[in-house]
Amino acid sequence: MSGSALAFPTPASLGSLDHYIQAVNRFPLLTAEQETALGRRWKEHEDVDAARQLVLSHLRLVVAVSRNYLGYGLPQADLIQEGNIGLMKAVRRFDPERGVRLVSFALHWIRAEIHEHVLRNWRLVKIATTKAQRKLFFNLRSMKRSSAALTQKEANAIAVELGVKPEEVLEMETRISGGDVSLDPTPGDEQSVTPIAYLTDTEDEPVEILERRETAANRSKGLRTAMAQLDDRSRRIIEARWLRDDDDTATLQELADEYGVSAERIRQIESKALKTMRSQMITLQ
Repeated sequence: MSGSALAFPTPASLGSLDHYIQAVNRFPLLTAEQETALGRRWKEHEDVDAARQLVLSHLRLVVAVSRNYLGYGLPQADLIQEGNIGLMKAVRRFDPERGVRLVSFALHWIRAEIHEHVLRNWRLVKIATTKAQRKLFFNLRSMKRSSAALTQKEANAIAVELGVKPEEVLEMETRISGGDVSLDPTPGDEQSVTPIAYLTDTEDEPVEILERRETAANRSKGLRTAMAQLDDRSRRIIEARWLRDDDDTATLQELADEYGVSAERIRQIESKALKTMRSQMITLQ
C-alpha cells in the first residue's frame, strides 16, 4: 500500500480553532488492515509518511479528548496541542503486531500529556504532587453530586474512595471552585483592568534591590555611629521619640516628668541632638 493510496489533505492555512477541528474531522479513518500496514512501515522502516498518516487519522480523537478538560479554564487549542504531542508519542511506540488498535493505545498517551499540561498551567500554585492527589484533582468534579459545597460527610466518603485525607478533598474543592483570573487583558479589550496592570513592580530589578539593601545598611550603620556621639540623656530622648513604634512613642511631657525638667527643655535637647546626628551622618556619606 503506497502513501498516496489514502487521501490526507493538509490545509495550507487553518485560520482558527473551528477551521482546524473541521479539517481534522475530514481526515479519513483507517481500517484495521490499513493501520497495521502503516504501523509496520513505521516500525520496520521508520517511514515518516506512514507515521504522518497514523497521526492525521487520529487527530479527531485528540479533539474529542480535549473537550473533557475544558472545565479547567485552559484554552482548548493548548489542550489539543498537548494532546497531539501525546498522540505522536503513541505512534512512535505503537506495535501493530500486538493486535491492539492505535486508538486504544493512544488514549493513554493523549490523556497523560493533557494531564501534565493542566497540572503545570492550572493555577500559579503547585498542586496535585502525588498520584493520589492527581486522581483527586481529575475526579473530584464528577464525584460531586451537586454544584454546592461538599459537606463533611461527602468529603469523608470521597477521601475514602480516593485514598486521601478529608481535608485534602476540601482544600482541592476550594482551589477548583475558585476560578482563574487572566493576568493579561483579552485581545481587543483595551478597557478592562487585569492584574498585570497593578502587579508589575518596576523596582524589582536586581541592581535596584542591591542598591536599596546597601543604602539601608549604610543608614543603619550611620545611625548607630551618630547615636554613639550623644550623651546618655540625649540618646534616651531620641530613642523614646524617634526609634519606637508609633503606638509607643513618648511625649515631651512624659520625658519632662522623667527628668524633672520642662517639656520645652526636652524639646531643646531633642532639637540639638537631631542637629548633631544629621551633621555626623553627612560626614559618613
